Amino acid sequence: MRRLADCARRAWTLQRTLDSVVETSHAFALSSALRERTGYYDPPAIETELARIQSEVETIAADLYGVGEDHRTAAQPGHNAAGNNGDSGTGADDEADDEDNTAPVAQTDGLLSWAVGVAFGRFDWRLATGERTAPPDPEPFDPLSAKSPGMLPDGAAPFHAHAGILVDDPGHPHDLLRVVEEVLTHVDALVSEDLRRWLQKDFFSLHLQRYSKSRRKAPIYWPMSTVSGGYTLWVYYPSLSRQTLYTAINDFVEPKLKQAGDDVAALQSKGTARTRDDEKRLEALQTLALELSDLRDTLQDLADTYQPNHDDGVQINAAPLWPLFRHKPWQKLLKDTWAKLEKGDYDWAHLAMTYWPERVRGKCKADKSLAIAHGLEDLYIEPEAAPKKTRGRKKAV
Repeated sequence: MRRLADCARRAWTLQRTLDSVVETSHAFALSSALRERTGYYDPPAIETELARIQSEVETIAADLYGVGEDHRTAAQPGHNAAGNNGDSGTGADDEADDEDNTAPVAQTDGLLSWAVGVAFGRFDWRLATGERTAPPDPEPFDPLSAKSPGMLPDGAAPFHAHAGILVDDPGHPHDLLRVVEEVLTHVDALVSEDLRRWLQKDFFSLHLQRYSKSRRKAPIYWPMSTVSGGYTLWVYYPSLSRQTLYTAINDFVEPKLKQAGDDVAALQSKGTARTRDDEKRLEALQTLALELSDLRDTLQDLADTYQPNHDDGVQINAAPLWPLFRHKPWQKLLKDTWAKLEKGDYDWAHLAMTYWPERVRGKCKADKSLAIAHGLEDLYIEPEAAPKKTRGRKKAV
């Protein structure tokens, strides 16, 4: 039995090592491109050892229970009993909704995703430079830590200070691309990708897939864009507050709109001296100014009533903002979620109380669990107990 315990412990350690490159794992340390900087990491060798341990565990268990060689062979994965024809009785559709967010990603995608996390203050770049050593592995039955080893410890200064928003805007001090490039340079891990195109076209789809499990979608970097997608604000969900949309307006959209207006005026002042390139730039700037104006107005309309609460979860908090997202599957999901919020399907959410207080308070009178969820137990009215039926004596025959 001691050998069995040793095998289990070793397998747990090896699997944790493999999980140390998975962003959503409690064991995450660094992306696979950088992982060797913190110690041993050889996936093929680890997989081989895990397979050997699995075989040894099965042999030990079979010996303990007196299982013969024939039965062991029949129990092997992939072995089909006669007449089964390899049909397990389940179809692919049975697992269609069980997405695996731990599936391997391309090494470059993983590296860039990690760099985005560093830019937002989620991950600690110092593990990649040796300025900070990774904490020792916990024991298998220790309570899960609130943060993975690769996350920035509480109180540590982030790589780039910001107010919860970065932007896709060349030349801006909070330009996401610029910060990501600084991160990669700092850890000596430059890549040859067209990073701005990757951030604009590929990143959110990858991120949404990685931060989803089954029907739960929980992306933490939110791209809110103009209609064409030419200007994007990246909001960091853990920093989301009721002031976030006002910050987006005052610190980003309004200054950009003023800059676009000034550039338009400068080009218009050239009059007939404008070149063909000037005309193209003028048209592009006028379109941008219109889109920025629409974005500002939409943000303003939403900001006046938006009161996010992290206890509601990512999807509920993002639902009122669905018109600002250009990623079609994510936008559709949020639009459907908003419709269900309007309908009353999620009246347990704090956001529902914000938008439809009378309806939710009315439900709290008859639903005790709902009243407790909103801290309104005093509204709950206990129903009167039904009178007990009395049973009369049977008449003597």
